[in-house]
Amino acid sequence: MRALILNFDFSPISVCTVEKAFLLIYLEKAEQVQFFDGRQLRTVTTAFQMPAVVRLLRYVKIPYKTIELTRSNVFKRDGFECQYCGSVRDLTLDHVFPRSRGGRSSWKNLVTACKPCNAKKGDYTPEEAGLDLHTKPFKPSYIMFLKHFSGFDFVEWVPYLQMTG
Repeated sequence: MRALILNFDFSPISVCTVEKAFLLIYLEKAEQVQFFDGRQLRTVTTAFQMPAVVRLLRYVKIPYKTIELTRSNVFKRDGFECQYCGSVRDLTLDHVFPRSRGGRSSWKNLVTACKPCNAKKGDYTPEEAGLDLHTKPFKPSYIMFLKHFSGFDFVEWVPYLQMTG
C-alpha cells in the first residue's frame, strides 16, 4: 500500500509506503490527514490506523518535479494502448516524427503503438502513412501523473489531488 504525502500547505508532493508514512507520523514530522478505512498497521501490542494521506508539519521547498521519460511512463500516459488503432497487444514505442528524419525521443514525439501499426508507419509521419493519432502526445505534469497515470487509485487521495491543476 502507498500513502500520499502533502506539504504543509496541503499540496501533493510525493507517494511513499504506508510504513514510511507511519514513521513520519511517529517521528512527529507529519500528521495523519486521512486513513485507509478498516486497515491497520500492527505491532506486537498495538494496532494503528493505516495512513492514506499525511501532511508534513513544516513546509519543505521542493524543486520542480518532472516525470522521467521512460518506456513504462509513455505506456502509462497512453493507457497501454496503440495510439493509432487502440490495440493493447504487442506494444512498442513509436517516434511520431521518425528518428531517421531528425525526430527526437521526447514526450511530444513518442507514442505507444502496436507492432503492426509501427511497421505500417515505418519511416513516415502518421499523415504520410495514412494513420490518425487518437491522442496528441504531451508531457504530463507531476500532479497529473499522480492523478491519472501512477497506477494508484485510492479514493482517500481524491480530495487532495483535486485541489491542484
